[in-house]
Amino acid sequence: MIIDIVFAAGCFWGVEKYFEGLDGVVKAESGYAGGNYANPTYTEVLAKRRLKYGSTVINHTEVVKVSFDNTKIDAKTLIKSFWELHNPTQVNRQGHDVGNNYRSALYWTTENQKNIALRTKAEYQKLLSANGFGKIATEMKPLDTFYIAEENHQDYLKRNPNGYCPNHSTGVKFEKEQEKTDVITPLGGKEIIVITAEGFCPYCEKFEKDVSNAYNGSIPMRTVTAKSLKGFDIKTELYATPTILHIEDGKEVFAHRGYIRSKDFYERLGAFKLGEKSEGYKVAFYEGTDRSFCKQYDIFKNTPDGVFIDKISGDVLFDTNDRFNSGTGWLSFYKSVDNTTTELKDNKYGMQRIEVRAKKSGIHLGHVFPLSDGRRRFCINATVLEFVPRDKN
Repeated sequence: MIIDIVFAAGCFWGVEKYFEGLDGVVKAESGYAGGNYANPTYTEVLAKRRLKYGSTVINHTEVVKVSFDNTKIDAKTLIKSFWELHNPTQVNRQGHDVGNNYRSALYWTTENQKNIALRTKAEYQKLLSANGFGKIATEMKPLDTFYIAEENHQDYLKRNPNGYCPNHSTGVKFEKEQEKTDVITPLGGKEIIVITAEGFCPYCEKFEKDVSNAYNGSIPMRTVTAKSLKGFDIKTELYATPTILHIEDGKEVFAHRGYIRSKDFYERLGAFKLGEKSEGYKVAFYEGTDRSFCKQYDIFKNTPDGVFIDKISGDVLFDTNDRFNSGTGWLSFYKSVDNTTTELKDNKYGMQRIEVRAKKSGIHLGHVFPLSDGRRRFCINATVLEFVPRDKN
């Protein structure tokens, strides 16, 4: 199966050349990613780059999309090669190439790549620190959009063998013993383990695409093979993939063998996280309603600057900038975050109302009502939300 992953390690010409030379890589294409505007050109990327350091990244970085055959080379090999290829501790630069368009970045396209990236980052940081290097500064997140670069940037070093191709590697290599089969042990507390196949598994890929790649919840989710597990108390036979396990303190609480739809996944997760007898679970999945001025409302009504997230999926739904005190005893907002909620007609109990649901998890949030000034009041149950202070960095 052909899978993509995107790397940024300085000038994309040399990065492209390196990955094209690896057996199992089908194609390496230079391009741009990580910015906040569409269809960038090389001239625009250079013009909009920031040469000073800062916390807000607004510009694209030069990247290479690596398309590889996972039956011939695995993501772990590629990601380890990425770490060794450049100096990931440099901020918004590689060598003498300065600007956030040269920043180090890794954009994954699968949950497996994410897990490997985070794990190998931690491993490589230990090795770098032991050799006198600082903290890894690599930007790491799911790929949003890859924009292919102009034709003259493709295979540049093949056409210009004496062209610019500096070596930015630290010289630090992964230790041989780290090539052993990964062992996964319990994290403690609640976690989700997704058992995947060692080879190609179409329903594993479908679950990854439909559910796990988009999951942002607070309960950790790890995708592993069955043979990697050690120290777990699991009763379910793990011959089917995917198998989704809800684990608490290393013990199986719930298991589902085979593909599970997003809606059913979040309902089971709601029962696991909230408890089937909890008020939040009844609100989320049985269209219940918090008591006015409930305990959770009192906690949330005066929180500082930040956002409210879906308690099940982790999606950001509402912002304190849009919150107001309606005096009703329920959290009230003028609007939800764009593209995070859906609205449905609700004619139950002889009333004509508009129900509000979370778009990803499908949970019931509350209702929306018109206001006399033309705006709307989102009347939202507090027990299905969590609050996250705004990052000031």
